[in-house]
Amino acid sequence: MRGFSKAIIAGNVTRDPEMRATPSGAQACNFTIAVNRVFRGSDGGQQEQTSFIDCVAWGKSGETIAQYVKKGSALIVSGRIEQRSWEDKTSGQRRSRVEIVVDDFSFVGGGDGSGSGRSSGGSSRPSAAKVSAPAEDDFTPDDMPEDDAINLDDIPF
Repeated sequence: MRGFSKAIIAGNVTRDPEMRATPSGAQACNFTIAVNRVFRGSDGGQQEQTSFIDCVAWGKSGETIAQYVKKGSALIVSGRIEQRSWEDKTSGQRRSRVEIVVDDFSFVGGGDGSGSGRSSGGSSRPSAAKVSAPAEDDFTPDDMPEDDAINLDDIPF
C-alpha cells in the first residue's frame, strides 16, 4: 500500500516568517502556526489547548508568505506532513522535527497585511485586490423585480 499524508490547519502565525536559502540556492520560508482547540473537560468546564505546528513553504509560495505574513496573522495552510532529521552540530545528537511542507495557503483577515488571497503551488495573489465598477450588462440585486422575491418556505431544507 502506498502511504498518504495531508494536513490542513488554520491558526495564527507565532512569529514573523523567516526566509532561508539552501546551499543550492533554493528559497524556504519557515514559520509556526498556533492552532487553538476548545473542548469540554471531564469536569464539564470549557478548556483550551494550543498546538504549535512548524511549517515550511518553498519557492514562490515561501516568498509570498514572507512578504505578506507577520506575527499574529491568521493563515490556513495545507500540505504534506514530513519528518526531517539532522545531527546537532553543538551536541552531536541526532535531532528530528515533524513539519507541514506547504502546498497551498490562504490568507485570512482584512487589509492589515494578513489580507485575503490564495496561493496554490507557487502562484500568488497579494492581499490588495483591485475592485472595478460593474459593467453595464452586469446583473445586480437592484435589477431584480420585487415580485421575484425568494420565499423561504419554498426551500426544501
